[in-house]
Amino acid sequence: MDELTTPEGFLLRPWEPADASAVLRAFAPAEMDRQTDRPVFDRPGALTWIADRTRERGAHTGYSWAVVGEAGEALGCVAVGAVNRAHDTGWVSYWTTEAARGRGVAPAGVRALARWAFDELGLYRLELGHRTDNPASCRVATRSGFAPEGIERARLRYGDVRYDVERHARLADDDVNFD
Repeated sequence: MDELTTPEGFLLRPWEPADASAVLRAFAPAEMDRQTDRPVFDRPGALTWIADRTRERGAHTGYSWAVVGEAGEALGCVAVGAVNRAHDTGWVSYWTTEAARGRGVAPAGVRALARWAFDELGLYRLELGHRTDNPASCRVATRSGFAPEGIERARLRYGDVRYDVERHARLADDDVNFD
């Protein structure tokens, strides 16, 4: 399935080269540098980021979706990666452009992604983590049906600073109904 829709009216689809401008806008804030393994600061970098997402999908190692609004512009990204078939698990990540924040883009996208990962990929457990100093990301996790499981102390390091991470998970048979 190449496209998913959410009850809120968002479309999830694979990333396309035409989304390069949206990717550039998303990665413009310094905080977003932490969301990628290489800098995205120009159009070639954005196109490389999109090509990496396409390669992951083709290799069945990760599935990244652009969350698109009514005007056809990519507002954010939801993804499941680190897919482990031995344990039927995956790692969920998400981000939105600054202009899309507070509009329910990320929770709607993550809920649709979770349904797809359980139904189409046959995964049983989805995990995600956010820095404890990021309450907006925590709200996305809980609004998407992911239960908090605990704190991983000093899990992430950015520069010389270490950050605690709160781990969340959602299981295929959790009693979570959003539709």
